[in-house]
Amino acid sequence: MVLGSGITQTRDMTRCPLQKLEDILQEKFDSESSGFISTERFRDLLVAHGSELDPHKLEVLLALADGNADGKICYQDFVNLMSNKRSNSFRRAILQGGRQLKGAGALGEEVGLGLSQRLVRHIAYETLPREIDRKWYFDSYTCCPPPWLILAITIAEVAVFMYYGLQLDRWVLQVSSPHFLRGPLPYHPQLRIQAWRYLSYAFMHAGIEHLGLNMAMQLLVGVPLEMVHGALRIGLVYVCGVLAGSLAVSVTDMTAPVVGSSGGVYALVSAHLANVVMNWSGMKCQFKLFRMAMALVCMSVEFGRAVWLRFYPPAFPPCPNPSFVAHLGGVMVGLTLGVVVLQNYEQRLQEQSLFWIFFSVYFLFVLCAVFWNVFAYSLLDVRLPPTP
Repeated sequence: MVLGSGITQTRDMTRCPLQKLEDILQEKFDSESSGFISTERFRDLLVAHGSELDPHKLEVLLALADGNADGKICYQDFVNLMSNKRSNSFRRAILQGGRQLKGAGALGEEVGLGLSQRLVRHIAYETLPREIDRKWYFDSYTCCPPPWLILAITIAEVAVFMYYGLQLDRWVLQVSSPHFLRGPLPYHPQLRIQAWRYLSYAFMHAGIEHLGLNMAMQLLVGVPLEMVHGALRIGLVYVCGVLAGSLAVSVTDMTAPVVGSSGGVYALVSAHLANVVMNWSGMKCQFKLFRMAMALVCMSVEFGRAVWLRFYPPAFPPCPNPSFVAHLGGVMVGLTLGVVVLQNYEQRLQEQSLFWIFFSVYFLFVLCAVFWNVFAYSLLDVRLPPTP
């Protein structure tokens, strides 16, 4: 019974540290301090005390015990599983569970759930393609920490927009104001030596129509993804999309400024849509075809608005209107790096060879774009618009 209560309390890290659980296991079931116990004994313990565990976690742990051909379980594997650490043992248990528990009851069939539990279940079906992943996420999610990153970015973008709206006394097509590009945030080719502008431009938008579309897609897609994959992974995709967007503009549309978070937003949305398409049969979200069509419509409308604005006669020539190429940079990040990040819920990024391949390609692109910004403008004798 000591082991059973220790397993139960592992979900509450403040009441029972994982180190104490390891000590209990070693003291009672591994007198030789080998670091392992037999799968047979491990399975007996799970059966005896399984009623104290979350049912979905119990399913995966039993699958891990049944699937270990070497006949033993490592203590660290068990601790990693109970603490939801992404690791090789975590991945092995998830895969074993997926193969052996296909007949188990679906998470969507459970009744008597509270509002917060139904929300978490809905998010699981929105983002994860495998039932065993959904069950594990449903049992493991604690809303600690909450999805703060996307919300914080959105609040900052709204605050910047409100500030410039009051300063310029203009809310639609703010870019037509002569003072719009004079701030410290937007990217401008004449000021490209100020490296922070390659990222800070994301907090400014051309008008309320620009902010509204980006904010809607960012919240509807970004927050659920952050709830499942965490702020670190989603922040990586978002920041890489923002940086790729400004660098793509500096290489292909060399005279144009850039504003808006479209690079990061399109990276997240493209990665999510590609993940849905690649796992179409496994994704059980409702009306997925209609919702994909609506997402593509929103992306197309926003991209069309950006293309129209780029070629619309500028209010203050010779400075052109902001470029639309940042959208395409974000899409490319989403379809490469983003897909790898979102597709492997149960595995650490550093353990994925495909992640390192795409990250190396991305790093090479950034390096080439930096050299382009340093040398190409003078070598090609590009005529840049005057400093705002």
